[in-house]
Amino acid sequence: MEIKVLGSGCAKCRATVELIERVAREAGREVSVVKIEDLRRIAGYGVMSTPAVVVGEKVVHRGSVPAPAEVLGWLG
Repeated sequence: MEIKVLGSGCAKCRATVELIERVAREAGREVSVVKIEDLRRIAGYGVMSTPAVVVGEKVVHRGSVPAPAEVLGWLG
């Protein structure tokens, strides 16, 4: 499963990547987290506040670090 984290590389963006990786590991799910920092690519998703998370090419979260339960829900 591929999950994209959109953001400039700020502390909240890094925390989002780490959280997704940790929750996936604890749930026994294999994920590939792709970090996208290019502002044009981020804008292409219609995102104006980061960090944002994309699952299945759909923006599922934006503007803050998601809750662990939310991440677990994305993992199915």
